[in-house]
Amino acid sequence: MPPKSREIIFGLHPVIEAVKSGREIEKIFVKNGLRGEKYSELMAGIKKSGIPFQYVPQEKLQRITRKNHQGVIAYISQISYHPVENVLPSIYEKGETPFIVVLDRITDVRNMGAVARTALCAGVHALVVPERGGALVTAAAVKSSAGALNSITVCRERNLAEAVKFLRESGLTIVAASEKATRYYFEAEYGRPVAIIMGGEESGISGELYELSDEQVRIPVSGPVESLNVSAAASVILFEVVRQRMGGK
Repeated sequence: MPPKSREIIFGLHPVIEAVKSGREIEKIFVKNGLRGEKYSELMAGIKKSGIPFQYVPQEKLQRITRKNHQGVIAYISQISYHPVENVLPSIYEKGETPFIVVLDRITDVRNMGAVARTALCAGVHALVVPERGGALVTAAAVKSSAGALNSITVCRERNLAEAVKFLRESGLTIVAASEKATRYYFEAEYGRPVAIIMGGEESGISGELYELSDEQVRIPVSGPVESLNVSAAASVILFEVVRQRMGGK
């Protein structure tokens, strides 16, 4: 289903102006083989701003809009992003124990929205998401989150592994939730500063992030289905953090 018009900007000049103005842009699609002075200006702005972009065939652009897009379509962000290196110090300054959730390779906007809703209810300080390879924060994601994505802090990082390393070096214990783990989620200790990594259903957590984690935990599952949906799994683990921090035994 094509996105609503308010979620996108199309055409070389409008997209160039949006990039120049510093508007929050999720991603830009550029038609394969596009050339010309305006195209060069656009690409220079994209690279300077670090905006994710992708070369795509004309057919993909036509599926998004039949209007005169001139080979360029930009998805406008529904939220503002915050660098994780700016967010973490403010948590410590308030005297709070950091509680971060890292979303790795979660591509379904509904799952992302559902996790954001759970995270907000559980008191998570911030979600850390990848610049590439993850779900876009579209209106559909905001709707699935019941508006939570408008309230919770979201950090979009160009290099998720570097962001996790930063969290680790800043005193957080990195806990990877994976069916490959041998330890159960309720056996871990979450009273300390912690970052929980949740992976997508298709491929789970990347090998690099799994290796960076200090602990790996899993949810016991019985029956023919091997794992829970990521939003359901997040609910189980995040509220175990809440239970322990409230003094639960």
